[in-house]
Amino acid sequence: MAIRLGDVAPDFTADTTEGTLSFYDYLGDGWGILFSHPKDFTPVCTTELGGFAKRKAEFDKRNTKLIAVSVDSVDSHKRWKADVDEVSGGDLNFPIIGDEDHKVADLYDMIHPNASDTLTVRSVFIVSPDKKVKLTLTYPASVGRNVDEIVRVLDSLQLSAAYPVSTPLDWKDGDEVIIAPAVSDEDAKEKFPKGFRKVKDYLRFTPQPNK
Repeated sequence: MAIRLGDVAPDFTADTTEGTLSFYDYLGDGWGILFSHPKDFTPVCTTELGGFAKRKAEFDKRNTKLIAVSVDSVDSHKRWKADVDEVSGGDLNFPIIGDEDHKVADLYDMIHPNASDTLTVRSVFIVSPDKKVKLTLTYPASVGRNVDEIVRVLDSLQLSAAYPVSTPLDWKDGDEVIIAPAVSDEDAKEKFPKGFRKVKDYLRFTPQPNK
């Protein structure tokens, strides 16, 4: 069954390149990003895994752990690591789940038969500390992901978890944010001491509150 926004992310225990891990235990009380790639030793996947690895410090700063999965074995992942490191110029520094039996892929609906009945699509799940799914993305095998966009969305989700705000079109960290309609103007004056500008009764912008 498809995982939807707000669902509790299913827990699982699996063998990974860093040993046997429980998903919930691995995430602890932080955020997590679970993402799938179709297959080891393939061109787009090699660039992606290396790209995420090079940006890991940015995810660490956001109290967010990365974990990847494909239907290949852990031994295959370990052999592939040398290629990923060479191509990216970095070090593959997060666990990759070996999922030959499709346990995790099926749990998270990562195999889409009309695309491939054996390989996982490029799924992304952002999981909050309460283990709720806050974002889902699905890319076809031919399209590499944009790490900047995933970081951007993570920043927005973490901001909205801390303040009654949302983020507008093309928002980037540091830009103005939108005050939630449920917050009255009077309450907004207290909650957002930097002030706000009203474009419509339902559209009020304020400087990002944690900056």
